[in-house]
Amino acid sequence: MTKSDGAASDGAASDGMAPAGTVGTRGTASARTDRRAQRLLLVHAHPDDESIGTGATMAKYAAEGAAVTLVTCTLGELGEIIPPDQAHLAWDSGGGLGQFRIGELAAACRALGVTDHRFLGGAGRWRDSGMMGAPSNDWPGCFWRAAVDEAASELMKVIGQVRPQVLVTYDDNGFYGHPDHIQAHRVAWRAFELAGGLVSKFYATAVPRSVLAQAMATLPEGDGRHDAAGGQRVGGADFSRVESVDDLPFGTDDENVTTAIDARDYLDAKLAAMRAHATQIAVDSPFFALSNNVAQRALGVEYYTLVSGPMESGYGPSNHEEDLFAGLGGS
Repeated sequence: MTKSDGAASDGAASDGMAPAGTVGTRGTASARTDRRAQRLLLVHAHPDDESIGTGATMAKYAAEGAAVTLVTCTLGELGEIIPPDQAHLAWDSGGGLGQFRIGELAAACRALGVTDHRFLGGAGRWRDSGMMGAPSNDWPGCFWRAAVDEAASELMKVIGQVRPQVLVTYDDNGFYGHPDHIQAHRVAWRAFELAGGLVSKFYATAVPRSVLAQAMATLPEGDGRHDAAGGQRVGGADFSRVESVDDLPFGTDDENVTTAIDARDYLDAKLAAMRAHATQIAVDSPFFALSNNVAQRALGVEYYTLVSGPMESGYGPSNHEEDLFAGLGGS
């Protein structure tokens, strides 16, 4: 990516967008729990999804000693390429993007401190399906057309080896309606059922609508030299913006968010991982954009909805869980 400013630790980025009242004050989970016995499995659709939605969480748990395993379901062969000098990698211009993104993902995992990464069924077993409604949704071998039980059996192999207590993926709409994200949810949920209690908690990624609104308020205006409040210059001046949270294809009603992981100390690692996905993400800290060039705020506090499993009473005014392993005792 060509838009990195190399300053991920500026003041605007370091707060990680934790709105007042969203993160409790009980203290860090690492002070209470020996994470060496904790095992976290994340199931994502394409390379880069792990960094955008859960990168800070992954870096935090890995650094604190938990075993973190990432399963990616496709190579992201149909991703829209941002840098012009890499356009030749596109599927309709000679191809090669999927193989190239394997290297990007490896670099992102290094930035996050994650050493256990696998492709579901092996690299290239299922292909990127493209956006919903595209002809590629019907191409043989695409993940959208995968038999759920077959794909879930591949995921069960990982679950049997890793024995995670916690599984993280998307909600049943795939967070924003992408076919591969929806299928990742279906496959992960089926594997969760097949695991028969081996996995204790199932989470879906989430971003509260209130957090999105606050992030939009920090976007630079005019010449981009100042934030919306007239403060110091922030990144993202070259990105476009939407007028309202309602214009975004994602966002979770606040009352449906159960869990907030304060990983602001690992926001730099998350931004480094996002920069590693240079074909897909433009980073101008504390903002980033995908191929649509719409600015989004990189979050150091990452949010989730507990779909199944024990929930510990939350903390702070928003009553959020502060640990994905909350309620599991010493497991």
